[in-house]
Amino acid sequence: MPTPAYLNPEYQTVHAKLFKDSITAPLKAVLPPGITRYALDAALMQYMAIVGHEQVLQGDALEEYIDPYELYEAEGKRKMPSAAVRPKNIEELRRVLKISNEYNIPVWTFSRGKNLGYGGPAPRVNGSIALDLHRMGKIIEVNAYYAYAVVEPGVTFTELFDYCVENKLKVWPSVPSLGWGSVIGNTLDRGTGFTPTATHHQHICGVEAMLANGELVRTGQFAVSGSPSSHLSKFTFGPSVEGLFLQSNLGIVTKMGIWLTPAPQAFMACSFDMPNFEDVETIVDVFGPLRRDGLLPNTVYVSNLVEWLGMVGKREEVWPESGPIPEWRIKELQKQLDMGYWNVKFGLYGAKDVIQAHFDELKKIIARKAPEGRLTGHIFSALDGETLDPASVPDPHGGFFVGMPSLWSLPMVKFRLPKSGGGIGAHLDYSPIIPSDGAAILAWVKLAKEICEAESFDLFCDFFMHERHVVLVNMMTFDKTNVAHRQSVEAIFRNLFQEGRKRGYSKYRSHINTMDLVADLYDFNDHAYRRFVETIKDALDPNGILSPGKQGIWPKRFRDNDSLKAHL
Repeated sequence: MPTPAYLNPEYQTVHAKLFKDSITAPLKAVLPPGITRYALDAALMQYMAIVGHEQVLQGDALEEYIDPYELYEAEGKRKMPSAAVRPKNIEELRRVLKISNEYNIPVWTFSRGKNLGYGGPAPRVNGSIALDLHRMGKIIEVNAYYAYAVVEPGVTFTELFDYCVENKLKVWPSVPSLGWGSVIGNTLDRGTGFTPTATHHQHICGVEAMLANGELVRTGQFAVSGSPSSHLSKFTFGPSVEGLFLQSNLGIVTKMGIWLTPAPQAFMACSFDMPNFEDVETIVDVFGPLRRDGLLPNTVYVSNLVEWLGMVGKREEVWPESGPIPEWRIKELQKQLDMGYWNVKFGLYGAKDVIQAHFDELKKIIARKAPEGRLTGHIFSALDGETLDPASVPDPHGGFFVGMPSLWSLPMVKFRLPKSGGGIGAHLDYSPIIPSDGAAILAWVKLAKEICEAESFDLFCDFFMHERHVVLVNMMTFDKTNVAHRQSVEAIFRNLFQEGRKRGYSKYRSHINTMDLVADLYDFNDHAYRRFVETIKDALDPNGILSPGKQGIWPKRFRDNDSLKAHL
């Protein structure tokens, strides 16, 4: 019996059930590309000698290594590893890569496999070994004075938060909406959170990565032996290579320094809403400049009413008919829930008097530029000279806005399941990067609404306002057992992607099945960027074993071999 993925009993129960209950067709054994059964068995025996028999999984034990939200697994399109290998330290990882190089077996690397909606732990290439790093789970250091942490791949946001609480460290990690993911995994995939260090990849400082040949490399000041500035400064000498390991198959990140938020004296939970669909233009044009001039120092999170409905119940409970929820019913729900069509949430952090002054200035701006909107602020503070305990901030004001992880948003995948029971909840999304311009965002959501409603889906979306751009997440939640749902989701994604392409919009990350599509958008000078990265890939990973095809970067042996392409 394999060891559980999580020590946290709640997380383990939800994790196991999510994957097990998602399967609509029996798992089928698959070989790595170009590898015989005999060669795979020989390699697996050597993997077992390295990591232990129970840490090499095959057959039905691979049910936690597929994409639980795969659209067409019943039709034979499910991506599947040939086995899973789970090293616990650097030395075991190095020896696993040595065997993989000897047999030319590709590995698909991940930390916790929680990239749900983007493929989860499933490999880009059928038959790859699932290289599961969750057992490499050490919190190496948390420095509260300088507000940083150094972690291994298996460390979850919840574990980092709990460590800080247990050790009375006055720092707040930034967490995304689900706390069971890996800090390193989320950060490398450019995930975001909600506290002042919410744009996680911008707060990386010092990475250690293992190359395909087993060699370790460190970046920035972390590459200077014994440097006290290892995780304090992004300045380096010579070319900066840290970014080469983000959304990358050039190496395996084994340690990462990430900056945290010093625990503030006070926090203000702020919300703002506006009643009409078209008000999104005003919201973006009001809050965009405030992000740029620093009045609002971190991410502004905006969601539409339908997304909120998805967090708290089933669609049939509010609209049992087929087709999109009509406008008149949306207005009724706004009244019942006392919410706007667009609902804005953000936090202010720091000394109590300072954030109160920020809020007072914000009130003046809102009164002048968006008087029909509703702004509220609830302040929570510690005594002068002390820092705020995040657990003292009650729902709905705290949570991930004060760095407290949970599984709060996971129920949204059940939004379109039958109220009577049955079905399998899933989601997919299209998430373009759009300039922070009200007219551009309004034009996009109008178009997205038309595309969704043409397939009898509602516009179910949110967006994250950064200083100069918006990441707009068009979410499609669906019943995986419903063929019409799956066909609609595929059509919605395809149409959104085509419209985004016309406008020069790229996604900020991608499902494994659409990585090549997104990579093809980067077309300047006949895709010079892709050729540049492929050159690095071929130099660092000549056998092409590390996550081939990740983010559309293919090693030479896949680019040049038609028989291997059959595995894609």
